[in-house]
Amino acid sequence: MSGLVRHRRHRETAELNITAFMNLMVILVPFLLITAVFSRLAVLELNLPGPSAATTEQDEARLNLEIVVRADVLDVRDRRSGRLKRFAAGDNGHDFDQLTAFLKEIKARHPDVTEATLLLEPEVDYDTLVQVMDAVRVVAVEESEAVVLAELFPEISIGDAPLTGGGK
Repeated sequence: MSGLVRHRRHRETAELNITAFMNLMVILVPFLLITAVFSRLAVLELNLPGPSAATTEQDEARLNLEIVVRADVLDVRDRRSGRLKRFAAGDNGHDFDQLTAFLKEIKARHPDVTEATLLLEPEVDYDTLVQVMDAVRVVAVEESEAVVLAELFPEISIGDAPLTGGGK
């Protein structure tokens, strides 16, 4: 038995080094928290039309604003009285500044109304939708040498535009 000598290496237990992982977490967690806040601010909330209810005389007199968005024209309408104004698209597309100026006039006449409905044709691109929503929601107003955003019609609903030409 003396010829058989076993050599055992004395192995030390390995120590787990998590310093690099902790450094990563210190950077990653605040970054994720900050981006989560910014992504929440970029979301616009839309309202779905509610169930029909009995209308009162006050509801009958109230403005029910609709903006019909087509590829070549923007129609601002009241659901009950019809078209209020039409804005034809120029060579550079729609003029959203004119739309905002007109909506500012409407807001001055109907300060209690906060709802608007956007009715879009299927061909309207997403960029146009966002620009119309921005024009309908807020307007830049100068106030004591500073530019602030004033509320126009922030409660926006979206639907399909009525067909033109009597098609089905």
